[in-house]
Amino acid sequence: MSTVRVALVDDQKLVRAGFRMVIDSQPDLEVVIEADDGEDALTRILPAARAGEVDVVLMDIRMPRLDGIGATSRITAAGPAPRVIVLTTFDLDEYVLSAIRAGASGFLLKDAPPEEMLAAIRTVHAGDAVIAPSSTRRLLEHLSTALPDPEVSADLDASLRQLTEREREVLVLMARGRSNQEIASDLFVGEATVKTHVGRVLAKLGARDRVQAVVIAYDSGLVRPHGG
Repeated sequence: MSTVRVALVDDQKLVRAGFRMVIDSQPDLEVVIEADDGEDALTRILPAARAGEVDVVLMDIRMPRLDGIGATSRITAAGPAPRVIVLTTFDLDEYVLSAIRAGASGFLLKDAPPEEMLAAIRTVHAGDAVIAPSSTRRLLEHLSTALPDPEVSADLDASLRQLTEREREVLVLMARGRSNQEIASDLFVGEATVKTHVGRVLAKLGARDRVQAVVIAYDSGLVRPHGG
């Protein structure tokens, strides 16, 4: 079994120590880099990424010198890039969408249970995005003031108009935090069919992953933050 190599970026040493303890307790995960701000992260992570020595980055958002948004943008723009999960708390919600637009593969609340953090690391390393955990559902609900009013944004982006009715249904369910298995159950189709629809949605939207597709759905007003 190959080991997933993780970088921790947070200006609080105790937070990093707690994350390291949880991550290093797993046989398939290992913390290989620690950084205490965005500038330090670039110095340490970019060379390691070019050498293929880091797979996933846990990135705090608010840090001195260079924040997590700027660091995420620089890291994901450099290829090959590790996958980035941004860490946030409810009082920092206004930064979350910016971080995802900067290339993050998802976000996680700092007070999420350890098993949720571990699952998120494994999920993004497998090439998916962190969009289903309960923290994501709660956080999306909390973002209503940062997102456009669907009544104002009546005309969808041209890329969204390319979607078929079924593909749009799938995107809405993705935005509500539903997994492929849950979407299959909701739509009474097979999971393989859902995977096909998800792939077409990502291709038509030009989205890197599920998280980016969900941001497009919310930004356009296709999905309302409170379940509309």
